[in-house]
Amino acid sequence: MSPKAEPKLEHGPGLRPDAPRVCSIADALDLVGERYSLLILREIAFGVHRFNDIRHNTGAPRETLAIRLRRLEEVGVISRRRYSEHPPRDEYLLTEAGEALLPVLGQLREWGERFAAVPLRR
Repeated sequence: MSPKAEPKLEHGPGLRPDAPRVCSIADALDLVGERYSLLILREIAFGVHRFNDIRHNTGAPRETLAIRLRRLEEVGVISRRRYSEHPPRDEYLLTEAGEALLPVLGQLREWGERFAAVPLRR
């Protein structure tokens, strides 16, 4: 990475005096950072592909789930495939971008098991 692309200042790369730090973590969170978005990806990775099953396993309200699924599809993390014409029914699958998130989800799960499952010791 060239210094011009992301200037290094005293407090790390991407620091700007006039705006928030330039950061690919923040960019990624804009796409998949909501609670239900990550849980939806978890379910699809576990092989749960249908709306009602995803809703049941995540506890997401119907409207919230529909919004999150649409957003994940718009940004290219999941794709939708019709499995029934009458009545029309779709299932959801991970795209290459969604598959690339699986190691991140695994690490987040491990972190949660280690630090979030029990009260943190200070």
